[in-house]
Amino acid sequence: MDDAPAVDLDALLVRTAAGDLEAFSRFYDLTAARVLGLIRRLLIDGAQSEEVAQEVFLEAWQSAPRFDPNKGRAQTWIMTMAHRRAVDRIRASQASRDRDTVVGIRDLPTAYDQVAETVEVRVEHERVEVAMAKLSEPQRQAVTLAYYGGLSQSEVAAELGIPLGTAKTRLRDAMIRLREELGVTT
Repeated sequence: MDDAPAVDLDALLVRTAAGDLEAFSRFYDLTAARVLGLIRRLLIDGAQSEEVAQEVFLEAWQSAPRFDPNKGRAQTWIMTMAHRRAVDRIRASQASRDRDTVVGIRDLPTAYDQVAETVEVRVEHERVEVAMAKLSEPQRQAVTLAYYGGLSQSEVAAELGIPLGTAKTRLRDAMIRLREELGVTT
């Protein structure tokens, strides 16, 4: 590439822009080794380097009409294109590794302290028992059937032999009182 004057490369690229396959072939022959060398220095991996070099020359063929010899030399143009493609590949690979790391970390089992959780559940259970003891007997019955027994409001009413509206009122009043006792805010 160093033996070929830059003007010849410029002219070859201008002819390539006009669709001259022979000019592109000559341009490729004169620049491929240096383009591949640059890419290989950045990517290290030979197979990826060849793939990126192929992408660079495809892009050169497709974007040759945008080359303006008055703004720069063909050699600089193709090497800049090669450098950008190689850096893009590096960034894409790094982003992929980062995503894999995030997924791997997310899938790791989290530390689990069974003793601490057991103590926490017992403390909460005791707090609920104290709060339940402060409810009236009819409210405590309704809450016990609904929340511990899993019954619907109409089933609670039927079980206690009271109207549905009364069961709803008892449950609502009991929940308000429990929230106050347990310090729950919404």
